[in-house]
Amino acid sequence: MNAKRMKISETRSFFMAHVASPIDLGQFLKLARASKFRQGFVSRSIRLRLSAQLAHAAFLAPEKLAGVWDTLTLGWQGRTIQAPPVQSPEGLSEAGDPELWQAFWDVAEDAIAGKLDALSITARTAALGALAGEAYQARTAAAAVNYPCIDQLLGLEPPQRIRLEQLAACPAGSIGSQFHDLIIENEFDLEVLDRDAIGLAGLPAPLDYLNTRILQSHDLWHIVAGYETTALHEIALSAFQMAQFGHAYSAQFLAVTAVIGSLSSGFGWPVLMTTLTSAWRHGRETPPIMLINWENEWEKSVEQVRSDFGICPYIRPYPADLIERRLAA
Repeated sequence: MNAKRMKISETRSFFMAHVASPIDLGQFLKLARASKFRQGFVSRSIRLRLSAQLAHAAFLAPEKLAGVWDTLTLGWQGRTIQAPPVQSPEGLSEAGDPELWQAFWDVAEDAIAGKLDALSITARTAALGALAGEAYQARTAAAAVNYPCIDQLLGLEPPQRIRLEQLAACPAGSIGSQFHDLIIENEFDLEVLDRDAIGLAGLPAPLDYLNTRILQSHDLWHIVAGYETTALHEIALSAFQMAQFGHAYSAQFLAVTAVIGSLSSGFGWPVLMTTLTSAWRHGRETPPIMLINWENEWEKSVEQVRSDFGICPYIRPYPADLIERRLAA
């Protein structure tokens, strides 16, 4: 037990030594490439360094998020994103509050130990944003408007709540009907989390609109973008969401996931990175679907919506239920 605790302590210390370091994209590209090709202990330390930089971008430098993930994708896949780069406004790098990283590691370790279900991970990761510093939300809002077309959402009132009765009235085979069935069959909430309980109305524009709309449309994006409701595809969809508008929660969740992956077996890391970079590319190269007025689309088929808005379904590099299969083995 003492040896195990020492190992965890040393791992945390190693992470902390790197998470506060300013991001150098040239060095980060080398890390991404090295984490793919090296094995064993050296690979684990490189993976942890890479994960620390993802956490830095997620919690300390939201301006750098797109550049970091574009670079990760280049390093892992060996080819650039076929979309214009997201311009990065100026922002200062900080070390972050020690309380933030304590809470961050607590979430990661509890997840590794199997103590958290999906909803608990969502809630506890969402709570980490409150520890990111007073300027974090304003910096995230400033960074968001640099993603394609997001500036068009500035000043919009948060969307009205979607009603199940409206979806139930949609014709069979329509996207509204599929959305209704997905919610009912899986006993999901229409907005995942309560928008009032987590204070979305108090966020600076356009985050007040973006964060409310993504809670409403997360499961719609599963359908229209071709992601299943499995563990691996929930991770993948987070990368897709992040690529579309710099979604802060997704960045934070994937930083936690990357740390978990860096401490896993050699099998887990390439699956995780291939999934993340393929879904990030999918999100960056897909037209901005945050602009879709879903209330006008309910009666269309998924195929028609995809055709109208130029959306190609996700090309999955692995079976969607791969994690479930591994857990059942």
